[in-house]
Amino acid sequence: MPKQKTNRSAAKRFSLTATGKLKRNRAYRSHLLVGKSRKRKRRLRRPALVSRADRRRVERMLCLR
Repeated sequence: MPKQKTNRSAAKRFSLTATGKLKRNRAYRSHLLVGKSRKRKRRLRRPALVSRADRRRVERMLCLR
């Protein structure tokens, strides 16, 4: 049976924390930033965790499961 291949685009977007959770960057921070408040843009800088609903799918792409 051949080796599993990691989805390279997913590998660049997600990282594993020390406790085993998946970290991701937030959306809505690439363009049209004039219409967003300073507070909203500051909050969007902080990373977020992948939700439980999406976790299994992302783990499959990263060959963690």
